[in-house]
Amino acid sequence: MVIKSLELKNYRNYKELYIEFSEGTNILYGNNAQGKTNILEAIYVCATTKSHRGSKDKEIINFNTEDAHICMHIQRGAVVHKIDMHLKRAKTKGAAIDGLIVKKSSELFGIVNVVFFSPEDLRIIKNGPADRRRFIDLELCQLNKIYLHDLNSYQKAVNQRNNLLRQLSMVPSLKDTLEVWDSQLVRYGSQVIKERQLFVEELNRLIGPIHEKLSGGKEKLRLVYEPNVEAQSFDRVLSSRQDNDIRQKTTTVGPHRDDINFIVNGIDIRKFGSQGQQRTAALSLKLAEIELVKGKINDTPVLLLDDVLSELDSFRQNYLLESIKDIQTVITCTGLDEFVNNRFSINKVFKVVEGTLETVSD
Repeated sequence: MVIKSLELKNYRNYKELYIEFSEGTNILYGNNAQGKTNILEAIYVCATTKSHRGSKDKEIINFNTEDAHICMHIQRGAVVHKIDMHLKRAKTKGAAIDGLIVKKSSELFGIVNVVFFSPEDLRIIKNGPADRRRFIDLELCQLNKIYLHDLNSYQKAVNQRNNLLRQLSMVPSLKDTLEVWDSQLVRYGSQVIKERQLFVEELNRLIGPIHEKLSGGKEKLRLVYEPNVEAQSFDRVLSSRQDNDIRQKTTTVGPHRDDINFIVNGIDIRKFGSQGQQRTAALSLKLAEIELVKGKINDTPVLLLDDVLSELDSFRQNYLLESIKDIQTVITCTGLDEFVNNRFSINKVFKVVEGTLETVSD
Protein backbone atom coordinates (compact mmCIF):
# COMPACT_ATOMS: atom_id res chain seq x y z
CA MET A 1 0.00 0.00 0.00
CA VAL A 2 1.41 3.39 -1.00
CA ILE A 3 0.23 6.96 -1.31
CA LYS A 4 0.94 8.21 -4.82
CA SER A 5 0.04 11.88 -4.45
CA LEU A 6 -1.65 14.48 -2.27
CA GLU A 7 -3.36 17.69 -3.34
CA LEU A 8 -4.52 20.40 -0.94
CA LYS A 9 -6.54 23.56 -1.40
CA ASN A 10 -7.16 26.09 1.39
CA TYR A 11 -5.93 23.55 3.93
CA ARG A 12 -4.47 25.33 6.98
CA ASN A 13 -1.52 27.39 5.69
CA TYR A 14 -1.62 25.88 2.18
CA LYS A 15 -3.50 27.83 -0.45
CA GLU A 16 -2.60 25.15 -2.98
CA LEU A 17 -0.27 22.18 -2.80
CA TYR A 18 0.51 19.18 -4.98
CA ILE A 19 3.01 16.55 -3.90
CA GLU A 20 4.01 13.21 -5.43
CA PHE A 21 5.50 10.73 -2.98
CA SER A 22 8.12 8.06 -3.44
CA GLU A 23 7.14 4.51 -2.51
CA GLY A 24 10.06 4.53 -0.05
CA THR A 25 11.18 7.21 2.40
CA ASN A 26 9.95 10.79 2.00
CA ILE A 27 11.45 13.59 4.08
CA LEU A 28 9.69 16.90 4.77
CA TYR A 29 12.15 19.23 6.43
CA GLY A 30 12.15 22.88 7.46
CA ASN A 31 11.90 25.13 10.48
CA ASN A 32 9.08 24.80 12.98
CA ALA A 33 5.63 26.23 12.17
CA GLN A 34 6.13 26.05 8.39
CA GLY A 35 3.42 23.46 7.65
CA LYS A 36 5.21 20.08 7.71
CA THR A 37 2.82 18.46 10.16
CA ASN A 38 -0.17 19.83 8.22
CA ILE A 39 0.73 17.52 5.32
CA LEU A 40 0.77 14.49 7.61
CA GLU A 41 -2.50 15.61 9.15
CA ALA A 42 -4.15 15.86 5.71
CA ILE A 43 -3.10 12.28 4.93
CA TYR A 44 -4.51 11.15 8.26
CA VAL A 45 -7.80 12.99 7.67
CA CYS A 46 -8.18 11.22 4.30
CA ALA A 47 -7.57 7.85 5.96
CA THR A 48 -9.72 8.28 9.07
CA THR A 49 -11.90 11.40 8.47
CA LYS A 50 -10.42 12.88 11.67
CA SER A 51 -7.43 15.05 12.57
CA HIS A 52 -4.82 13.32 14.73
CA ARG A 53 -4.75 16.58 16.71
CA GLY A 54 -8.44 16.36 17.47
CA SER A 55 -9.04 19.57 15.48
CA LYS A 56 -12.48 20.43 14.17
CA ASP A 57 -13.01 20.96 10.45
CA LYS A 58 -13.44 24.72 10.83
CA GLU A 59 -10.01 24.90 12.49
CA ILE A 60 -8.38 23.15 9.53
CA ILE A 61 -9.79 25.40 6.82
CA ASN A 62 -7.58 28.29 5.73
CA PHE A 63 -8.51 31.71 7.12
CA ASN A 64 -10.94 33.81 5.07
CA THR A 65 -12.23 30.79 3.12
CA GLU A 66 -15.36 28.73 3.63
CA ASP A 67 -14.08 25.31 2.59
CA ALA A 68 -10.99 23.21 1.97
CA HIS A 69 -10.23 20.24 -0.28
CA ILE A 70 -7.99 17.20 0.03
CA CYS A 71 -7.41 14.81 -2.84
CA MET A 72 -5.25 11.73 -2.35
CA HIS A 73 -4.36 8.92 -4.76
CA ILE A 74 -3.39 5.62 -3.16
CA GLN A 75 -2.34 2.31 -4.68
CA ARG A 76 -3.12 -1.14 -3.28
CA GLY A 77 -1.59 -3.86 -5.43
CA ALA A 78 -2.39 -2.94 -9.02
CA VAL A 79 -5.43 -0.83 -8.11
CA VAL A 80 -5.31 2.95 -7.70
CA HIS A 81 -8.01 4.69 -5.65
CA LYS A 82 -8.82 8.38 -5.43
CA ILE A 83 -10.07 9.81 -2.15
CA ASP A 84 -11.66 13.28 -2.17
CA MET A 85 -12.46 15.16 1.02
CA HIS A 86 -14.42 18.42 1.12
CA LEU A 87 -14.23 20.24 4.46
CA LYS A 88 -16.83 22.91 5.11
CA ARG A 89 -16.78 25.59 7.75
CA ALA A 90 -20.51 25.55 8.48
CA LYS A 91 -21.54 22.05 7.29
CA THR A 92 -20.59 18.41 7.66
CA LYS A 93 -17.63 17.29 5.55
CA GLY A 94 -18.23 15.46 2.30
CA ALA A 95 -16.18 12.61 0.87
CA ALA A 96 -15.94 10.51 -2.27
CA ILE A 97 -14.05 7.37 -3.27
CA ASP A 98 -13.22 7.06 -6.96
CA GLY A 99 -15.78 9.76 -7.71
CA LEU A 100 -18.62 8.05 -5.81
CA ILE A 101 -20.04 10.01 -2.88
CA VAL A 102 -19.58 8.36 0.49
CA LYS A 103 -22.77 8.40 2.57
CA LYS A 104 -21.09 7.35 5.81
CA SER A 105 -17.61 8.40 6.79
CA SER A 106 -16.96 4.86 8.05
CA GLU A 107 -16.83 3.73 4.41
CA LEU A 108 -13.43 5.43 4.14
CA PHE A 109 -11.87 3.33 6.87
CA GLY A 110 -9.64 0.58 5.51
CA ILE A 111 -9.10 2.14 2.07
CA VAL A 112 -5.71 3.29 3.28
CA ASN A 113 -4.14 2.25 6.58
CA VAL A 114 -1.81 4.69 8.29
CA VAL A 115 0.20 4.55 11.50
CA PHE A 116 0.92 7.98 13.00
CA PHE A 117 3.90 8.40 15.32
CA SER A 118 4.56 11.73 17.04
CA PRO A 119 6.44 12.95 20.14
CA GLU A 120 3.11 12.84 21.99
CA ASP A 121 3.08 9.06 21.47
CA LEU A 122 6.41 8.82 23.29
CA ARG A 123 4.64 10.28 26.31
CA ILE A 124 1.58 8.05 26.06
CA ILE A 125 2.59 5.98 29.09
CA LYS A 126 2.97 8.84 31.55
CA ASN A 127 -0.02 10.72 30.16
CA GLY A 128 -3.58 10.08 31.31
CA PRO A 129 -5.78 7.07 30.46
CA ALA A 130 -7.63 9.02 27.75
CA ASP A 131 -4.51 9.02 25.56
CA ARG A 132 -4.10 5.27 25.92
CA ARG A 133 -7.77 4.67 25.07
CA ARG A 134 -7.37 6.94 22.07
CA PHE A 135 -4.40 4.88 20.86
CA ILE A 136 -6.50 1.70 20.93
CA ASP A 137 -9.51 3.32 19.30
CA LEU A 138 -7.64 5.01 16.46
CA GLU A 139 -6.08 1.75 15.32
CA LEU A 140 -9.07 -0.52 15.91
CA CYS A 141 -11.36 1.85 13.99
CA GLN A 142 -9.09 1.54 10.93
CA LEU A 143 -8.97 -2.25 11.16
CA ASN A 144 -12.49 -3.13 12.23
CA LYS A 145 -15.60 -1.36 10.93
CA ILE A 146 -17.81 -3.23 13.38
CA TYR A 147 -15.73 -1.83 16.23
CA LEU A 148 -16.05 1.65 14.72
CA HIS A 149 -19.84 1.26 14.67
CA ASP A 150 -19.96 -0.11 18.22
CA LEU A 151 -17.67 2.62 19.58
CA ASN A 152 -19.63 5.42 17.91
CA SER A 153 -22.91 3.95 19.14
CA TYR A 154 -21.53 3.59 22.66
CA GLN A 155 -20.23 7.17 22.75
CA LYS A 156 -23.59 8.49 21.56
CA ALA A 157 -25.36 6.48 24.27
CA VAL A 158 -22.99 7.83 26.95
CA ASN A 159 -23.63 11.40 25.80
CA GLN A 160 -27.41 10.89 25.76
CA ARG A 161 -27.38 9.22 29.17
CA ASN A 162 -25.25 12.01 30.65
CA ASN A 163 -27.64 14.62 29.26
CA LEU A 164 -30.52 12.75 30.88
CA LEU A 165 -28.69 12.50 34.22
CA ARG A 166 -28.23 16.26 34.23
CA GLN A 167 -31.96 16.78 33.61
CA LEU A 168 -33.15 14.47 36.39
CA SER A 169 -32.63 17.05 39.15
CA MET A 170 -35.22 19.26 37.43
CA VAL A 171 -37.46 16.54 35.98
CA PRO A 172 -37.27 13.43 38.26
CA SER A 173 -40.03 11.67 36.29
CA LEU A 174 -37.52 11.11 33.45
CA LYS A 175 -35.75 8.48 35.56
CA ASP A 176 -37.75 5.67 33.95
CA THR A 177 -36.14 6.49 30.57
CA LEU A 178 -32.66 5.69 31.92
CA GLU A 179 -33.31 2.04 31.13
CA VAL A 180 -33.34 2.82 27.39
CA TRP A 181 -29.80 4.24 27.48
CA ASP A 182 -28.56 1.63 29.94
CA SER A 183 -29.46 -1.12 27.48
CA GLN A 184 -27.64 0.74 24.68
CA LEU A 185 -24.58 1.21 26.87
CA VAL A 186 -24.41 -2.47 27.75
CA ARG A 187 -25.12 -3.65 24.21
CA TYR A 188 -22.38 -1.65 22.51
CA GLY A 189 -20.03 -1.19 25.45
CA SER A 190 -19.68 -4.95 25.99
CA GLN A 191 -18.52 -5.36 22.39
CA VAL A 192 -16.03 -2.49 22.78
CA ILE A 193 -14.56 -4.17 25.87
CA LYS A 194 -14.23 -7.55 24.13
CA GLU A 195 -12.52 -6.08 21.05
CA ARG A 196 -10.10 -4.02 23.14
CA GLN A 197 -9.20 -7.14 25.12
CA LEU A 198 -8.41 -9.05 21.92
CA PHE A 199 -6.41 -6.12 20.53
CA VAL A 200 -4.20 -5.93 23.62
CA GLU A 201 -3.69 -9.70 23.55
CA GLU A 202 -2.56 -9.50 19.92
CA LEU A 203 -0.20 -6.61 20.72
CA ASN A 204 1.29 -8.60 23.57
CA ARG A 205 2.37 -11.38 21.22
CA LEU A 206 4.37 -8.85 19.22
CA ILE A 207 5.61 -6.30 21.73
CA GLY A 208 7.61 -8.64 23.97
CA PRO A 209 10.36 -9.59 21.49
CA ILE A 210 10.55 -6.01 20.15
CA HIS A 211 11.02 -4.50 23.59
CA GLU A 212 13.55 -7.12 24.61
CA LYS A 213 15.74 -6.13 21.63
CA LEU A 214 15.28 -2.41 22.28
CA SER A 215 16.32 -2.82 25.91
CA GLY A 216 19.35 -4.92 25.06
CA GLY A 217 17.74 -8.03 26.52
CA LYS A 218 17.38 -6.43 29.96
CA GLU A 219 13.62 -5.88 30.05
CA LYS A 220 10.46 -7.86 29.45
CA LEU A 221 7.37 -5.77 28.66
CA ARG A 222 3.78 -6.90 29.07
CA LEU A 223 0.61 -4.92 28.40
CA VAL A 224 -2.31 -5.37 30.77
CA TYR A 225 -5.76 -4.25 29.67
CA GLU A 226 -7.61 -2.70 32.61
CA PRO A 227 -11.31 -2.56 31.80
CA ASN A 228 -13.34 -0.32 34.06
CA VAL A 229 -15.92 -3.10 34.10
CA GLU A 230 -16.00 -6.64 32.69
CA ALA A 231 -18.29 -7.22 29.72
CA GLN A 232 -20.25 -9.98 31.42
CA SER A 233 -20.97 -7.89 34.53
CA PHE A 234 -21.53 -4.51 32.83
CA ASP A 235 -25.33 -4.69 33.14
CA ARG A 236 -25.25 -5.54 36.85
CA VAL A 237 -22.59 -2.97 37.79
CA LEU A 238 -24.28 -0.21 35.79
CA SER A 239 -27.55 -0.89 37.59
CA SER A 240 -25.87 -0.87 41.00
CA ARG A 241 -24.27 2.51 40.27
CA GLN A 242 -27.43 4.21 39.05
CA ASP A 243 -28.12 6.22 42.22
CA ASN A 244 -24.48 7.32 42.34
CA ASP A 245 -24.61 8.37 38.67
CA ILE A 246 -27.73 10.42 39.34
CA ARG A 247 -25.99 12.22 42.21
CA GLN A 248 -22.86 12.88 40.16
CA LYS A 249 -24.86 13.61 36.98
CA THR A 250 -22.50 11.53 34.86
CA THR A 251 -21.94 7.90 33.83
CA THR A 252 -19.23 6.55 36.12
CA VAL A 253 -18.89 3.03 34.76
CA GLY A 254 -18.04 1.72 31.30
CA PRO A 255 -15.25 1.39 28.71
CA HIS A 256 -14.95 5.18 28.44
CA ARG A 257 -12.93 4.78 31.68
CA ASP A 258 -10.68 1.89 30.58
CA ASP A 259 -6.88 1.96 30.76
CA ILE A 260 -3.78 -0.04 29.78
CA ASN A 261 -0.96 -0.89 32.16
CA PHE A 262 2.67 -1.34 31.07
CA ILE A 263 4.54 -3.89 33.17
CA VAL A 264 8.34 -4.09 32.80
CA ASN A 265 10.02 -6.85 34.79
CA GLY A 266 7.01 -6.90 37.09
CA ILE A 267 6.99 -3.12 37.70
CA ASP A 268 4.21 -0.68 36.69
CA ILE A 269 6.23 1.84 34.68
CA ARG A 270 3.33 4.29 34.51
CA LYS A 271 4.03 5.02 38.17
CA PHE A 272 7.55 3.77 38.86
CA GLY A 273 9.33 3.70 35.49
CA SER A 274 12.06 6.09 34.44
CA GLN A 275 11.50 8.43 31.51
CA GLY A 276 13.85 6.26 29.44
CA GLN A 277 11.85 3.13 30.24
CA GLN A 278 8.59 4.85 29.36
CA ARG A 279 9.89 6.15 26.03
CA THR A 280 11.35 2.77 25.09
CA ALA A 281 8.05 1.05 25.92
CA ALA A 282 6.17 3.64 23.83
CA LEU A 283 8.47 3.00 20.87
CA SER A 284 7.95 -0.76 21.29
CA LEU A 285 4.19 -0.13 21.30
CA LYS A 286 4.29 1.71 17.97
CA LEU A 287 6.54 -0.87 16.33
CA ALA A 288 4.22 -3.63 17.53
CA GLU A 289 1.27 -1.68 16.12
CA ILE A 290 2.94 -1.61 12.69
CA GLU A 291 3.50 -5.37 12.76
CA LEU A 292 -0.07 -6.00 13.90
CA VAL A 293 -1.49 -3.91 11.05
CA LYS A 294 0.71 -5.74 8.53
CA GLY A 295 -0.72 -9.06 9.66
CA LYS A 296 -4.32 -7.82 9.71
CA ILE A 297 -4.38 -6.28 6.24
CA ASN A 298 -1.81 -8.59 4.60
CA ASP A 299 -0.07 -5.46 3.34
CA THR A 300 2.10 -2.66 4.69
CA PRO A 301 0.53 0.47 6.19
CA VAL A 302 1.83 3.96 5.46
CA LEU A 303 3.91 5.30 8.34
CA LEU A 304 3.75 8.98 9.29
CA LEU A 305 6.62 10.10 11.56
CA ASP A 306 6.19 13.60 12.93
CA ASP A 307 9.53 14.87 14.25
CA VAL A 308 10.06 11.71 16.29
CA LEU A 309 13.73 11.05 15.56
CA SER A 310 14.90 14.15 17.43
CA GLU A 311 13.29 12.66 20.56
CA LEU A 312 15.24 9.37 20.37
CA ASP A 313 18.86 8.50 21.07
CA SER A 314 21.01 7.13 18.24
CA PHE A 315 20.45 3.46 19.14
CA ARG A 316 16.65 3.81 19.12
CA GLN A 317 16.79 5.96 15.97
CA ASN A 318 18.71 3.22 14.19
CA TYR A 319 16.37 0.50 15.44
CA LEU A 320 13.30 2.42 14.30
CA LEU A 321 14.72 3.27 10.89
CA GLU A 322 15.86 -0.31 10.32
CA SER A 323 12.41 -1.61 11.31
CA ILE A 324 10.54 0.52 8.75
CA LYS A 325 12.77 0.23 5.69
CA ASP A 326 10.17 -1.85 3.80
CA ILE A 327 7.30 0.60 4.50
CA GLN A 328 6.37 3.80 2.71
CA THR A 329 7.20 6.50 5.23
CA VAL A 330 6.64 10.25 5.35
CA ILE A 331 8.91 11.88 7.92
CA THR A 332 9.00 15.46 9.16
CA CYS A 333 12.12 16.94 10.73
CA THR A 334 13.88 20.29 11.14
CA GLY A 335 17.09 19.11 9.47
CA LEU A 336 18.65 16.19 7.64
CA ASP A 337 21.49 15.53 10.08
CA GLU A 338 19.86 12.54 11.74
CA PHE A 339 19.52 10.79 8.38
CA VAL A 340 23.01 11.65 7.20
CA ASN A 341 24.46 10.45 10.50
CA ASN A 342 22.55 7.19 10.27
CA ARG A 343 23.28 6.75 6.56
CA PHE A 344 19.63 6.00 6.08
CA SER A 345 18.29 5.52 2.57
CA ILE A 346 16.23 8.55 1.50
CA ASN A 347 14.15 8.41 -1.67
CA LYS A 348 12.68 11.90 -1.83
CA VAL A 349 13.32 15.14 0.05
CA PHE A 350 11.06 18.20 0.23
CA LYS A 351 11.79 21.53 1.87
CA VAL A 352 8.79 23.23 3.47
CA VAL A 353 8.82 27.02 3.88
CA GLU A 354 5.72 28.96 4.97
CA GLY A 355 3.20 26.76 3.19
CA THR A 356 5.25 26.20 0.04
CA LEU A 357 7.02 23.04 -1.04
CA GLU A 358 10.27 22.58 -2.91
CA THR A 359 11.53 19.20 -4.15
CA VAL A 360 15.16 19.05 -3.07
CA SER A 361 16.05 15.57 -4.31
CA ASP A 362 14.22 12.84 -6.19
